[in-house]
Amino acid sequence: MTRRPWALLIVVALLAAYMLRSWYEREIALEIGGTYDEMVKGSSARFSSRFPGEGTWPGRPKSDAQLRFIDPQYGFVTPKSSDFYVIFKGDVIESLTIYPHIEPLLLDDALKVVLELQDQWRRGGWMDKKQKRFPPFADTPQWRAKLRDGPNGGTTYWYAGDKYQALLSVNRFKDRKHPEEERYRIFLNVGKPWTPYP
Repeated sequence: MTRRPWALLIVVALLAAYMLRSWYEREIALEIGGTYDEMVKGSSARFSSRFPGEGTWPGRPKSDAQLRFIDPQYGFVTPKSSDFYVIFKGDVIESLTIYPHIEPLLLDDALKVVLELQDQWRRGGWMDKKQKRFPPFADTPQWRAKLRDGPNGGTTYWYAGDKYQALLSVNRFKDRKHPEEERYRIFLNVGKPWTPYP
């Protein structure tokens, strides 16, 4: 009899830990070419309702969520985002746009995010085929100066064979919450190739 309250407490504690973990690990798991229902079923974050009809429409998570891009070779994960859109054509996922952060980042933190994304892509076989004109990001004095002083920030393009294309950019952002700090926004767009594979 005396063991039952302790057993109940253990069960409650495990359940609370599971719920807390689910809360902090909210994600949208999707595959380009996959369906709305498959995405909703495989995701731990809630998503906006499906738009009726067969036209093109945007949807978004109902909370901050990270992206888990599903592909057996080219998959990757982003940090949690508060600004995340998925484009559908009818029921099918066409592309996605995400700012992979909750708020604009300091330069050191922005570079960490883009370098980690590029490392994931390299490990998965993505290629930066346009590097002569749009080189990949690097933590160098030249890149830092370009991001700080250049009006257009920086942009790089990556290809997953002829299957996907990604556009990754970083731009300086005037943040009213932190007017005394240099803040940066990261933009990521992924979809089927929209320019020919080099």
